[in-house]
Parts: sequence; structure tokens; C-alpha cells
Amino acid sequence: MKARRANSRDRILAAAADVAREAGPGSLSLDAVANRAGVSKGGLLYNFPTKAKLMQGLVENYLNEFEQALEARIAETGHEHALSAYVRLSADECEEPQPSASWIFSAIAEDPDFLTPIKTFKRQLFERLKAETDDLGSLLICFLAIEGLRSMNLFDSDVLAPEERELLVSSLLKIAG
Repeated sequence: MKARRANSRDRILAAAADVAREAGPGSLSLDAVANRAGVSKGGLLYNFPTKAKLMQGLVENYLNEFEQALEARIAETGHEHALSAYVRLSADECEEPQPSASWIFSAIAEDPDFLTPIKTFKRQLFERLKAETDDLGSLLICFLAIEGLRSMNLFDSDVLAPEERELLVSSLLKIAG
């Protein structure tokens, strides 16, 4: 029975991600997610008692997927440092258009702890990268530049031309070694 709930949870998260991509996270409705996932609204609410908890689940799911993609990228190359893999993976993600980030503000207003998993993940990632590099200055430059690129993408405020973004990423990869 426990596996069934996990399966329902995964279906709900996949459906929520699809609905959010199509309509934007701010327009995400629990009814639409339940319909897409093939579960009752009660089943959705059992797994995610509020829309904010569903959004938090989406974020946590994204962070897990990012971590798995980072590990896969490191394993694929066999020689790429974690910092270089982080720069490449993040830069690739920033090429994808993002929906409006206004939903983040409503999620934070509804649940002030919404950002806790993100902060925890980024702190753990930073500590891992720090443990794997001898040059803290280079790490700080790469990490903060990528987080800036992510923020510009998330808040639709990217001012860089494609060639400037390419120059930034190639410069960061040189710094990362």
C-alpha cells in the first residue's frame, strides 16, 4: 500500500509539473493537477494538503532531479570536476525559457518556509563544491555568477546577449578548471 501512495505522489508531481509548464505555476489549480494525475482531489490533498505544499513538493522534486543530473554528468565524463559540471548543467538549464516567477512570492506568502529546501540544497551543494576545490575564490566567482544567471532567467530579467552568455559560461569553465 505504501508503494501505491508513492506512485500517486509521483504521478501528482509529474502532473503538477506538466500543468505548471503549460499554464504557469501561478495558474496551477489543484483540480487541474488531480485530473491530469488521474487521482481524486482528496487523493491529491492526502499527499499535498495545500497548494503551497504541492509547490514545495515540485521544488524538492526539481532539486532531486538536478542533483541526479549533476551526478550523471560527472559520471558520464569521468574526469569533469563537480564545479565544471555544475556550471555546464546550470548554464544549459538557463537556456530554457522559464514561466513567470510571481508564483514564488505567493508561495512564500502562504508558507514562509517555502524556500528552506532550496536554501538547504544550495548550502549543501556549495559545501560539496568547496570540499572538492582548492580555490575558494574561483568557486565563489563561479557559484555566484551561475546563481545570478539563474536569477535573471527566473525573474525574466536577463540582459545578456547570447554571445555574452556564451562568453560568461566559457570564462566560468576556465576558472572552474
